[in-house]
Amino acid sequence: MARRSATQTPTNASFFNFFKNPKLAFPCGLIFMDAFLVALIIAYVPYTKIDWDAYMSQISGFLEGERDYSNLKGDTGPLVYPAGFLYVYSAVQYITGGEVYPAQILFGVLYIINLAIVLFIYVKTDVLPWWALTLLCLSKRVHSIFVLRLFNDCFAMTLLHAALASLLYQRWHLGLIVFSAAVSIKMNVLLYAPPLLLLMLKAMSVGGVISALSGAALVQILLGLPFIVSYPVSYISRAFNLGRVFIHFWSVNFKFIPEPVFVSKEFAVSLLALHLVSLTAFAHYRWCKHEGGLIEFLHSRYVDLKMRFVHSSSSSSSFKILKKEYIVTTMFVGNFIGIVFARSLHYQFYSWYFYSLPYLLWRTSFPTLLRLILFIGVEFCWNVYPSNIYSSFLLTCLHLVILWGLWSAPLEYPYVDNKPSKRKE
Repeated sequence: MARRSATQTPTNASFFNFFKNPKLAFPCGLIFMDAFLVALIIAYVPYTKIDWDAYMSQISGFLEGERDYSNLKGDTGPLVYPAGFLYVYSAVQYITGGEVYPAQILFGVLYIINLAIVLFIYVKTDVLPWWALTLLCLSKRVHSIFVLRLFNDCFAMTLLHAALASLLYQRWHLGLIVFSAAVSIKMNVLLYAPPLLLLMLKAMSVGGVISALSGAALVQILLGLPFIVSYPVSYISRAFNLGRVFIHFWSVNFKFIPEPVFVSKEFAVSLLALHLVSLTAFAHYRWCKHEGGLIEFLHSRYVDLKMRFVHSSSSSSSFKILKKEYIVTTMFVGNFIGIVFARSLHYQFYSWYFYSLPYLLWRTSFPTLLRLILFIGVEFCWNVYPSNIYSSFLLTCLHLVILWGLWSAPLEYPYVDNKPSKRKE
């Protein structure tokens, strides 16, 4: 009996040590408390009808055999999402019968799954103090996006966070497949593509990068195959339309811009140029600083590719393992740059970057009080309905302050150590 008791002691000790460690126990408590809050919201807060009926109309056309994207329409207009959206919401319709209340329960479960993945990422990177994880549960707007609006952004961002969690373990091929699945639901996920490509070039050989990208492309081809075979032009032009002009009234970030300017091509091109310049500046002066800058880094990748053709008999190469914090910082900052220079942010778009906001704030050198003020200010702007020139101007200013804080923050060393790791091709 004594031996049995002694055998159980380490397990019991580990169990109690888990709950004594606030950085492990606190996230679990947050999940349970937020699950209770989500249940209360579903039970007592009225559902807001926005896109659900349109989604169900589009799904109905697909399930009835329509493969021409130009004929898949709903109350809000034609279908503008890639094929993954149709498969996901077909499954949602099958599970819920197209009814709102069971769909809210399903989205409540999705909200908790997404929160758990995000908390996992935060705990693994250990950037925030444990108490600051509470910020991830405090957004009125994000709760609304998930369980009161039922937007497809919820599925896309959950898959994106799952892909990011895979990258923390250097599972690049798996991460790219999940990333591509997220893109197939909504294209905003492509804002993460430039920093993701840079990280892959750092962590893998050029051949490995091509292999991973091929896997991601294969996902898009397989999901879109019924439409590509039937009406390829209609599918590609509508599902991957990068030139859409959003309605000025719904803009949360640039409502202070006069509508003629807002819808102009010049304004769109200017924002795109600022986006690309900012990405390039961050890549050159921050993300690739330890490699001598972006040009030097890309040249080294070119040399590596050239050497591999020369020494084709080599079965393995030396690569460095990226730090988890560096991976998450690069991905979140790259996406945030896209948010700052997006021509129009609608209310559901807050889910595109809300879960990265506490992480980004703690990556700046700002004092904690200023971080909290910025967080509250952003949340406030997203809860002003309808947005006005003052709330949108304030939101844009807050975004620029955060971006400046990220630019002026101390540089991160990208790699786990100075010793390269051997990886088989």
